Amino acid sequence: MAQVLEFKLPDLGEGLTEAEIVRWLVNVGDVVAIDQPVVEVETAKAMVEVPCPYGGVVTARFGEEGTELPVGAPLLTVAVGGAEAPVAAPTKSAAAAEDAESSEYSGNVLVGYGTAGPAARRRRVRRDTAPAAPVAQVAAPVKPALPEGPVPVISPLVRKLARDKGLDLREVRGSGPAGLILRADVESALAAAERPAPAPAAPSPVAVVAAGAERVPLRGVRGAVADKLSRSRTEIPDATCWVDADATELMAARAAMNAAGGSKISLLALLARICTHALARFPELNSTVDTAAREIVRLPSVHLGFAAQTPRGLVVPVVRDAGTRTAESLTEEFARLTESARQGTLTPADLTGGTFTLNNYGVFGVDGSTPIINHPEAAMLGVGRIIPKPWVHEGELAVRQVVQLSLTFDHRVCDGGTAGGFLRYVADCVERPAVLLRTL
Repeated sequence: MAQVLEFKLPDLGEGLTEAEIVRWLVNVGDVVAIDQPVVEVETAKAMVEVPCPYGGVVTARFGEEGTELPVGAPLLTVAVGGAEAPVAAPTKSAAAAEDAESSEYSGNVLVGYGTAGPAARRRRVRRDTAPAAPVAQVAAPVKPALPEGPVPVISPLVRKLARDKGLDLREVRGSGPAGLILRADVESALAAAERPAPAPAAPSPVAVVAAGAERVPLRGVRGAVADKLSRSRTEIPDATCWVDADATELMAARAAMNAAGGSKISLLALLARICTHALARFPELNSTVDTAAREIVRLPSVHLGFAAQTPRGLVVPVVRDAGTRTAESLTEEFARLTESARQGTLTPADLTGGTFTLNNYGVFGVDGSTPIINHPEAAMLGVGRIIPKPWVHEGELAVRQVVQLSLTFDHRVCDGGTAGGFLRYVADCVERPAVLLRTL
């Protein structure tokens, strides 16, 4: 006898409580193997394929594409085991039946991004009469049935008044003894029926402004960004300082490194190296604030986040242990994470755990900005575009490659002196990359 098991949306980790169904990978009636991806969902952090820990026949799906489900809500049901297929399920092939009967549950659904090992090949057996997925329906309001039996009216005049006015006495509540309907009850009911409907309320200012406008739900990545930025502005007493720096020597150093052969070094990787060395000198900025304990927690490693714009919105992938990586390693990791971000294949692990963020908004053609701290971090360094500008160099006016650097920091973790020292050190390294040699 087949057993029908319910597979619920698993905990996707890192505090995520819901996910949006982007695409179903199986239909009702399909045969699925253990650990086979069955649905693609979008969390606030990443696009994730969710594998099913059961092998058998899909008997029901819950939720249409575009629907948001909370963690723990049913995703689908699967008939597993038994010699016979469940009612309304198609006949299974011998190989698929063997899969379903040999193992009912893998236990391998991992927090965040599925199961280990390659996804099993999907085998579909379709039926024209496959049962439709259960879809929650909202019942239309039902008018209560009118009472049956004799209406409690004694006076023929009351009956005539109601009949002449087209009033159904079964809809009238009597105020007399034992619910007896009196003339006053009929007149009150008639007056209520003839009373004009209340005028519609005046539209709110928002409604007036938004008339004909498109409304975009704040959910998925966009919603997560909105929540995180709002929380940052609400909880963190931030301050910003900035400085212009002559990046001519940094650009020349990068060109010389790339001309020497070997792996190409990105500008972002060099800026990351500068950041990690600056954080080693000013560890206050590589920290977080434990508000419950009223403690500043200084973190031992630098996990460097960097802002990446994607078709799905702004995401911040994290380079683990950035302080121990070479420029070549940083370049490769930035490239890998950026491509994954564009493809929408970043995992929650790729997007969490950052301790400091580097935001190169210069790629958008802007000179400066006021970064918003990526909560719960303590600081973010913003880098504008590098462009030729007049600059006093060695006592004379010259055209140099100039960049604006902005640091937004949590004023709880340090004062302006520390933040200024960090930013000045970064600017010194940009202007004279040889400064880094003293710390290697």
